[in-house]
Amino acid sequence: MRRTPKTLAVLAGATTIAAALALTGCSGSVGDSTTRASPSASADALEGSITVYAAASLTTTFTELAHEFDEAHPGTTVELTFAGSSDLVTQITEGAPADVFASADEKNMAKLTEAGLVESSAPEDFATNVLTIAVPPSNPAGVADLADLARSDVKTVVCAPQVPCGAATVTVEQAAGVTISPVSEESSVTDVLGKVTSGEADAGLVYVTDVEAAGDSVVGVDFAESDQAVNTYPIAPVADTSNPEVARAFVAFVTGEVGRGVLQDAGFGTP
Repeated sequence: MRRTPKTLAVLAGATTIAAALALTGCSGSVGDSTTRASPSASADALEGSITVYAAASLTTTFTELAHEFDEAHPGTTVELTFAGSSDLVTQITEGAPADVFASADEKNMAKLTEAGLVESSAPEDFATNVLTIAVPPSNPAGVADLADLARSDVKTVVCAPQVPCGAATVTVEQAAGVTISPVSEESSVTDVLGKVTSGEADAGLVYVTDVEAAGDSVVGVDFAESDQAVNTYPIAPVADTSNPEVARAFVAFVTGEVGRGVLQDAGFGTP
């Protein structure tokens, strides 16, 4: 996925090289040229560890991106903490040692921005996501659309309203004129998915990327109203990060070419 710049070597004739060396001096010219020609010189100087707090729906992609980043910058280590975005906001507000925050919605990022807990520059949007219905491969309840989740014989699990996937659930319910009575409300989208894969629920509202990452353990059932609740994901360094240089570099990595590729492969949309 990573792109490595190619170096173009230009060979001059012997007479031209001799003239150049006579004017500039061999050792000084070669040394200066090597320094200027190394586009990764400052990048390789990155050192130290950072802790990234990221929404649970980013578990697969950010695990891959953290590995990619560490390989690109051998002097760094990215540690990851995943949970519902609202839980992460609470932890950061209470002083948890986070260096970067990636939220599954703009509302939770705004809480930290308004509290002065992320860097003054505006958080960067890097992905979008929408809901789908996850059911076991055999789909025992015969779920075909969102309205089926309101049936009394369907055990449905959703995210709690304060979590981005829960807020999106409320929005699609209102758009469809459907009222779901879930058997449980979970604190993260991965917990919802876990209830479905374990057979504790007939269906769960999760992100399309969660179904993609789950492979054959679940089947996704799309529904028309999902486009009424598009979640936008922002990312930003935390204001009191102990390693701002690495934190900013990781944000740039996620929002750059490598990050976009990994996220799109996982089914995320572009902001």
